[in-house]
Amino acid sequence: QQIRQLDGLTDRVMSVCVTPDGGHIVSCSDDRSVQVWSLITGQQIRKVNGHTHSVWSVCSTPNGKHNKHIVSGSS
Repeated sequence: QQIRQLDGLTDRVMSVCVTPDGGHIVSCSDDRSVQVWSLITGQQIRKVNGHTHSVWSVCSTPNGKHNKHIVSGSS
């Protein structure tokens, strides 16, 4: 059963992760972007551009009060 659909993705999604607080989904794709989504609403919160190639992986730091970071990698 589908729980949430993320509208606005325009290319193949390569990786997703859920932030440790359970509040956000982070995705990366062939369009060379990393996007942050609300897990509750499915709405896009932020889109980060800057990679020059497809983004293959994304992850979030495990602990969250002061040092929330998202790490992404591309070819």
